[in-house]
Amino acid sequence: MIAVNNVKKRYKDFCLDISMEVKRGCITGLVGKNGAGKSSTFKAILGLIRPESGDIRIFGKELRELGGADKQSIGVSLVESGFSGELTVKDVVPVLRSFYRNFEEKRFLEQCAAFEIPMNKKIKTFSTGMKAKLKVLAAVSHKASLLILDEPTSGLDVMARNELLDILRGYMEEDEGRSILISSHISSDLEGLCDDIYLIDHGKMILHEDICTLLDEYGVLKAGEEEFQKLDKRYLLRYKKESFGYLCLTREKQFYADNYPGIVMEKGNIDEVMLLMIGGLPVSAEAGREV
Repeated sequence: MIAVNNVKKRYKDFCLDISMEVKRGCITGLVGKNGAGKSSTFKAILGLIRPESGDIRIFGKELRELGGADKQSIGVSLVESGFSGELTVKDVVPVLRSFYRNFEEKRFLEQCAAFEIPMNKKIKTFSTGMKAKLKVLAAVSHKASLLILDEPTSGLDVMARNELLDILRGYMEEDEGRSILISSHISSDLEGLCDDIYLIDHGKMILHEDICTLLDEYGVLKAGEEEFQKLDKRYLLRYKKESFGYLCLTREKQFYADNYPGIVMEKGNIDEVMLLMIGGLPVSAEAGREV
């Protein structure tokens, strides 16, 4: 669905330098701390910024080759964009109807009612959560085959997030050829939704992993000074010094479970992987020296 190859965009104090792929039938998550390059990645994919080099393809076509039918097949929700605050949802309906030939008006209105989005109030009076819901409901309202969603659950409470994620799951179940690229600060949302994850830091992709692999094979070891020095470090990705000793990230948690039965180990998750991949240090296999 989306192929990003060696795309570079330089700013005064930042350089985006990325490659990634969103496969057909998959939900791909993009995570990273604020300022890491998530929004710049989305803007590059959508043609909102022009890279200096590299290649971006959607549906197998370069961005400049996308026609009207291709663009009709993309649903978008970005953090920094939305409907005019002076409009009401009733005003938005004819806009969506005119933009998208496959706009499902009845379904859109039913979903707005289910999410308790008022029809006659100006959007500028909406809460942050209401605005987020409206943007996502608009993105899924016209049978798009690709969704690009930047922080769609931002500002939503737990119940509303779960309802919105159910909408995305339903969207995928309706057509196995659909795909989603999504970012979120709420890792639990992505762990229960995505097929794979990219981690971006300082404009570069520093990790790509299937969710099942990340949850099943990654682990965080907690070791005291003496334990850390005795560890076989071949399978440690990063470590971080703490007051009690060390946190160590591994992709081979079974190796350490088998060979160090007394060591404290926690199951890997997106937050722990982010913490150590971004804030941790690499380890040399021989002596544990920083490299």
